[in-house]
Amino acid sequence: MNVIRKLLSNKVCLMGVLISVAMIFMFAGCAAPPKPFDPGIKGPQMLVEPGVVSVGVVSMLRTPIIFKGKGFDPEDSVFITLLNVKKGDQVVHVPIADGEVDKNGFFTAKVSTLVKVSELLNAKLGSNKKMETAVIVSKPPIAPGTYTARAVSMESDKIAVCKLVIEAPWGLDDLKDWIGTKKGKIIKK
Repeated sequence: MNVIRKLLSNKVCLMGVLISVAMIFMFAGCAAPPKPFDPGIKGPQMLVEPGVVSVGVVSMLRTPIIFKGKGFDPEDSVFITLLNVKKGDQVVHVPIADGEVDKNGFFTAKVSTLVKVSELLNAKLGSNKKMETAVIVSKPPIAPGTYTARAVSMESDKIAVCKLVIEAPWGLDDLKDWIGTKKGKIIKK
């Protein structure tokens, strides 16, 4: 009888742990559906996917940040900057992406890994002891907050803006970064 209770209690505990882990991954992996462009606006528009990004090193590097826009002149180029970012004692506009406008006036611009590392994480790319690419962190990342991203046309005066929310790393981000540090992919100085 005691053996049956012990087995049941182990199975119940194991099932509880598995269900808890599954729930954490399910909710941590959920994202809002992509936002559509506002059909009521006739001029240039821009949006960013995802609208919220964490400054945990692993999360930032694994999360594709993509700006999409419409209403620009066909075959034009756009330059995207993050406005009013505090860098040291200064407040600057940080260039984060650029893109080509297609024949229908739409563009897609992805934030590169180098920009994520150097501008958003305030880190550098280097090598670890195994000569693998590693992120070298020696300064704090960009401050959490809501930032305005601005797309400026290169050949016309068209401008579009959207908001990008930068969040502080939380528990799961800290765990991912700790694992990255143990693997030598993140070097903290």
